[in-house]
Amino acid sequence: MDYISTRGNRGPVSPSLAISLGMVPEGGLFVPRTVPSLDYDFSKAYSYQEAAARVLGVFLTDFSSAELSSCIDKAYNSSTFDTGSVIDLVSPQSGISIMELWHGPTAAFKDVALQIMPGFMDISKKKTKNDSHTVILVATSGDTGKAALEGFKNREGISIIVFYPHGGVSEIQRLQMATTDGNNTRVVAVKGNFDDCQTGVKRIFSDTALRSELAGRGFEFSSANSINWGRLCPQIVYYFRAYRMLVERGQIRNGDPVNFCVPTGNFGNILAGYYAKMMGLPVAKLICASNRNRVISDFFQTGMYNANREFFRTISPSMDILISSNLERFLFEINGHSSSDIVSWYDSLGSSGTFGIYSRLKAQIDSMMLYGWVDEDEVHLTIKKFYEETGYVLDTHTAVGTALCRRLELSGTHTVIASTASPFKFSCEVLGSIEGKRCDDEFESIERVAELSKMPVHRGLDKLRERDVLHDRVIEIDDMKSCVVDIINSVQKQKD
Repeated sequence: MDYISTRGNRGPVSPSLAISLGMVPEGGLFVPRTVPSLDYDFSKAYSYQEAAARVLGVFLTDFSSAELSSCIDKAYNSSTFDTGSVIDLVSPQSGISIMELWHGPTAAFKDVALQIMPGFMDISKKKTKNDSHTVILVATSGDTGKAALEGFKNREGISIIVFYPHGGVSEIQRLQMATTDGNNTRVVAVKGNFDDCQTGVKRIFSDTALRSELAGRGFEFSSANSINWGRLCPQIVYYFRAYRMLVERGQIRNGDPVNFCVPTGNFGNILAGYYAKMMGLPVAKLICASNRNRVISDFFQTGMYNANREFFRTISPSMDILISSNLERFLFEINGHSSSDIVSWYDSLGSSGTFGIYSRLKAQIDSMMLYGWVDEDEVHLTIKKFYEETGYVLDTHTAVGTALCRRLELSGTHTVIASTASPFKFSCEVLGSIEGKRCDDEFESIERVAELSKMPVHRGLDKLRERDVLHDRVIEIDDMKSCVVDIINSVQKQKD
């Protein structure tokens, strides 16, 4: 299978090259030239690993079955995930299931992709005969950073630099990143929001003079954000696996349509669900749940994307995003792969902060997707009520999706809500919602959430406070490029 650019500025490339490059150097994102259908018999039992082999195999066609199996076995095992099924599916209420995606080492859904992606990167570099030192640039709103650091730390021939918004992540998220060890990891706080970090990383990627100068020194950039197909592709797997789990348990019959609700800011997780639907998974509706930074739900409501708005720091910080990268892939797919429209729209977004789509596309979106946004008060109330009704503890992001589903009053079709983070990661807000008073000590709150949920503290967070802080650098937005150059210079000194 070949991969093409959403902006028509790069010829077809192999899966390995698309993964190695991360994003299109000239601007744009790699997508498969065609999306394959997957004729899957859901009446047959299969493991998560078997599902991964089937789904990933049709996208990563230049990987041998042995190479793919090696990646899967190293990523999805009891050492990295605390459940043998990798993900878990619980059904605290009739007609609703919670797809727990946070059983990996950092307690967030990003682990599912970022435990296998480093293996993809290693093999891709060998296949493309690439002996450059890869510098992975990551912008994070909280969870991707730690998951990427854990996946790539101590990898030969790779360094990873993570940028996160200073004061814009939870204390747990900050400490997870700041205490990361490894001889190739760097973590930098940026005085701005996630969009500033993401825009800065994209600007560095697109700096042809810098890339050329670094190439001459044996360095290249890549990405572990979902702008990299190697990060997005593994997320498709859990939609297929969750559907099969529902069939196994008799909650649906094979072939019944299912709704998937995804709390999202950067649109990558729900985009993976859309690709699963394109491949033939019986998806009734995709439900896009936004928090107070409701730029995506407003876009779906009006057909006009407008990033010129106030940015809010919310209790669901991983969704605090105004520039949604993966929306570009979605629009490219539903608009017949028109790269000229993508270029026009995103040039407009860059210059004016806005763009509008055709009415026919708006109608197409409405036919497959429901959407809406949830404010802070409703998130708190949903966490409280859901716990009182079911005994199940929602994190602040999963609560956004749950609140929207309750408001939509879905009936007749089973709905799966993607749970993107463990409640332990946002323990102060979760505990405050349930008990009516907020404890500002996240570690005291973690212990109390463990009592309420009757779950052990997630092993990725246990004793986090006792670990040494190894990364404390804080920079201005305009200093991101010079920071990257400085880090690369230090890496080169170590190599020399």
